Amino acid sequence: MLAGGVIQAASFVGERTVRVCVRDQQGLAIVGAQIQPVSESSKSMTSDGSGCANLEIEADVEGKVRVTRQGFGGVTQAIGDAPELDIVMALAANQENVEVTAARVPLALDASASSVRTMSQEQLREAPGFVLDDRLRQVAGFQLFRRTSSWVANPTSQGTTLRGLGSTAASRTLVLSDQVPLNDAFGGWIHWNEIPQLAVRDVALMRGGASDLYGSSAIGGVIDVLPVKPEGLNYAVDAAGANEATSIVNGLIAGGERGWSGLGAATFFRTDGYILTAPEVRGPVDVPSNVHSQSGRMEFRRDVGGDGNVFLRGNLLNEARSNGTPLQTNATRIWRYVGGGDWSPVDVGRLMLRLYGTNQNYRQSFSSVAAGRASEKLTNLQQVPSQQMGGAVQWARSYRALTVVAGSDVLDTRATDNETGVTNGVLKPTVSTSARQRGTGIYGEALWQPSSWSIALSSRVDWFDTFDARQVGGGPSKTLPDIQEMVFDPRLGVVKQLGHGLSLTGSAFRAFRGPTMNELYRTGQVGQQITFPNASLRTERATGFEFGGLVNVRHLGSVRSSYFWTEVNRPVSTVTLSSTPTSQTLMRENLGQLVSKGVTTEVEMHPVSFLMVTAGYQYANSTVTQFQADPTLVGKWTPQVPRNSASLQARLEKSRVGTMSVALRMSGRQYDDSANQFELDGFVQVDVYAEHSFGQRFRVYGSVQNLANQQVQAGRTPLLTLGAPRIVLGGLRFTR
Repeated sequence: MLAGGVIQAASFVGERTVRVCVRDQQGLAIVGAQIQPVSESSKSMTSDGSGCANLEIEADVEGKVRVTRQGFGGVTQAIGDAPELDIVMALAANQENVEVTAARVPLALDASASSVRTMSQEQLREAPGFVLDDRLRQVAGFQLFRRTSSWVANPTSQGTTLRGLGSTAASRTLVLSDQVPLNDAFGGWIHWNEIPQLAVRDVALMRGGASDLYGSSAIGGVIDVLPVKPEGLNYAVDAAGANEATSIVNGLIAGGERGWSGLGAATFFRTDGYILTAPEVRGPVDVPSNVHSQSGRMEFRRDVGGDGNVFLRGNLLNEARSNGTPLQTNATRIWRYVGGGDWSPVDVGRLMLRLYGTNQNYRQSFSSVAAGRASEKLTNLQQVPSQQMGGAVQWARSYRALTVVAGSDVLDTRATDNETGVTNGVLKPTVSTSARQRGTGIYGEALWQPSSWSIALSSRVDWFDTFDARQVGGGPSKTLPDIQEMVFDPRLGVVKQLGHGLSLTGSAFRAFRGPTMNELYRTGQVGQQITFPNASLRTERATGFEFGGLVNVRHLGSVRSSYFWTEVNRPVSTVTLSSTPTSQTLMRENLGQLVSKGVTTEVEMHPVSFLMVTAGYQYANSTVTQFQADPTLVGKWTPQVPRNSASLQARLEKSRVGTMSVALRMSGRQYDDSANQFELDGFVQVDVYAEHSFGQRFRVYGSVQNLANQQVQAGRTPLLTLGAPRIVLGGLRFTR
């Protein structure tokens, strides 16, 4: 009904749409270019993953368009009267201003040596979903732990992974924003709603090991949440409502004058959620899992001379959740602050400095549920305060065809896990386990670009230490073992441009992930599944390679495909100690070895100017290849990894009608445990989105997730839990 209303909505005459596509001199798409009509300051656009954007201009005005992107020389070009406009950008003079992005690799490699998928602000806005992880599921191979979105999932199960490597609560993928890690300080999971939605500019997903530049956690890849920066007067309000008593309100305001600029953004999100436990096994004790959360951001910037700026940013997340029964709840509060600067003096290169810290408090309650799920008893109360401080410095400079990058970073975390047992309503003595973790790394990269080649060699040395671990309360004090490891991770990436839009790529790497304090010291519970810690866990080590090709077809789109192979030694996983029809007990172990190998293919096509088709497919054969403690696990599928996953989106945009898109997402069967006893069926899900603009300021939009209301099996703990049912949302957006 909503889509029909959009199609029939009144249109505004006097405008035409010009598709502007931005390429470099080798024909590769340039993502994130700012496209600005010279005479109309309110209509700036950003090029998407294909390097294109649809620009609306007055029908009787030809005019000019100005295109800018860091690392490239600006281009001003007449628009003309054709429906499409191609713009070619050259690297800045002498390549002195080649941007080293937040992905810590030179811009020229973003679309080549690294397998990168970028979701623009426009794509994120139009992807149906309440929170960021919902929207990223359009990327084939992006896997959430137990297929459950963060708007109903316990935070301690919000892990993610790329390249078919699986995950526990901790992610085998590093998530960061503006050089600052966002993985939870204590457990490594992700708080997906931490950044206000309108403060997110783009999200770049780099697949494959990246510890050569990032250090710990970047085994499967890196997800970089690029923030909006205050540049001129800008404001927006976005309000939406959906079933399950859901409401979302987003706001942003930014402005600047005389070298000063600032930004404020906030998101208020609440939902009553739904009951995760499947109808056939739920009982009177089961209630909807839900969340009420608020996130906010403030930022101030100051230009320094003509080649630099400094800034101060603060971010707050406050949320409270129900975890599916009346007595199982949790709450999180995170204060995150970042300061730093960027400078690009011509005779020095590009300098970057970041200093950051986090103060977090997390609490959770646990219960045991009686047979028949008719009642529950409180069993444990947990509180985890943690503090984190870190810093990063980076320098980059280009010498003709050679670009050199060097940097260092440090991350220091302190946390205490306070556990208070409860027996028949009586509190037991609190047991406190405190520890400190520090990761320090230095890295360097050399990028050589002679003629049609790009060759990047990078490496990093990390010192990963867990120390001062001590347990007090509930008996004699215990000193727990220290962990001290030094890790060396190199990487080689090669790109060969063959002409006519064809490139061949290849890379090889080593990577690692250090165990989190949650894995080392804390007993966790999800539903009736209890997982014991292991204070003797070691770092995971990975070795891998990939090779493939990229084809850019002028005026049509691009196709990229690659074969990948990754071997992870000592992966931290869980081993089943005991299991009954209503409960399960596990323990964390270094599982010997797993191997993930497969193929990823991504397609972006523009068969006509008003239609964009995006598709992705991943085949991942991920299995345990060694495990001396239990040889029966050898050959088993890695938990939480389907062999086949795919996505398809078709987006239609006409200025007089609006925007419509249909997204299809498929995931094959997978297992929820290392012994492959608990199988989760595959599924196919369809989402739709529609939007119509009223003038330049107002937009009305709506979406339907899980259009067919398919039952998606999310987990077996050992009780079956389900993914989200059909969600219908409608909203209104006002922007300047």
